[in-house]
Amino acid sequence: MGKLRVLSAAEACQILAKHDFVQVRRKGSHIIMQRRLSYTTLTVPIPDYPELRIGTLQSIIRQSGLARYLFELEQ
Repeated sequence: MGKLRVLSAAEACQILAKHDFVQVRRKGSHIIMQRRLSYTTLTVPIPDYPELRIGTLQSIIRQSGLARYLFELEQ
């Protein structure tokens, strides 16, 4: 397993957008991204910070259901 890179909220949103997530709203300091599937809707809140903490990024990965390697350092 590779090391997660330090991402901003905008970079995390770009990765999610490449995988069919769309920004549905912005409330306070959080960006709400959603992906509609045939059986459910995945909702991922992302704090709009210049640098996301590793634990926050891990939570975003878990909630989105995307593979961890998409957010890791490129070798």
